[in-house]
Amino acid sequence: MTPAALSGLDLLATAVVLVDAGLAVRYVNPAAENLFETSIKNVTGESLNNLFSDSAVLMAAIQYARVNSCCYTEHDLELGVSGRARLHLSCTVTPVALSGGDPEGEELLLEFRHIQQQLRIAREERLLDQSQANRELIRNLAHEIKNPLGGIRGAAQLLDRELERPSLHEYTQVIMKEADRLQSLMDRLLTPHRLPQPGPINVHEVLERVRSLIQAEFPQGVTIRRDYDVSLPRIRGDKEQLIQAVLNIARNAAQAIAGGGREGEILLRTRVLRQVTLARRRYRHAVQLEITDNGPGIPADLQERVFHPLVSGRAGGSGLGLTLAQAFINQHHGIVWFESVPGTTTFTILLPVEES
Repeated sequence: MTPAALSGLDLLATAVVLVDAGLAVRYVNPAAENLFETSIKNVTGESLNNLFSDSAVLMAAIQYARVNSCCYTEHDLELGVSGRARLHLSCTVTPVALSGGDPEGEELLLEFRHIQQQLRIAREERLLDQSQANRELIRNLAHEIKNPLGGIRGAAQLLDRELERPSLHEYTQVIMKEADRLQSLMDRLLTPHRLPQPGPINVHEVLERVRSLIQAEFPQGVTIRRDYDVSLPRIRGDKEQLIQAVLNIARNAAQAIAGGGREGEILLRTRVLRQVTLARRRYRHAVQLEITDNGPGIPADLQERVFHPLVSGRAGGSGLGLTLAQAFINQHHGIVWFESVPGTTTFTILLPVEES
């Protein structure tokens, strides 16, 4: 079989690569050219090891298909392609008996499918379930703590009036102040359970409010840049809740880069997306907000827990900022996630555009 005989594969949306027994590329269809951002002329004759980096999992899949003379699918494959970010793919390896007899002499047909969309939907569902569990935990915890707090403070206040030695008043004052501090914390934990007061919102007004607050709080050491899509449609939501959500994320970014000995930068970017699934519902359009900073990044051991309540990577932090941000955004049927490496952290917020 020659590459010309494979021309029927040119019509497929699935990326197809044909390699010979030595794993040199013989043919790629147009879908593969688009996926790997290359052309058949550039890759024909190239070894798969030269075409892809970190290809150990792919090589293992090929070896399994060869040894067992069967079709084999690797569902979670991460490949590096020269000049591009890493791709999350599934790959089906099928031995093609063209050379006759020896399995080691067979050519192989590789079918690649992009699974980024499936991974994103799975991540959104995981974050949604996590947020719902967090909200339930917070509500139960706050109510359980608030009830005895009132009694503790009231008893300390009565005791303070009865004490005759002035030096003892210091201890009752400590009890009352700490009770007030915990009461304030519980009120903050219960805040997300207020239902949104929806209205039409221009998300750029939200971002500009956040920008002015951050600049006032961090007048030195933090530069805020903007990259706005002015064609963004309005959304419906609670403006104050969205301001608080974005502010919590941006303040975390500013605190991470402030005092680092060099000029820190926060980038606020907006875009519109089409045909988006959010909270298990399909929308024609969604608004995307990105908050990117050039700080040290989120420690690897915290990345799976940053949205959990009372988890903070900063001394003196309450660990509630991102939890509240996630709760507010989820109440707007949106989703928030992040990607972080040393030097770059990006929080992405997707909010649906409700269309009648």
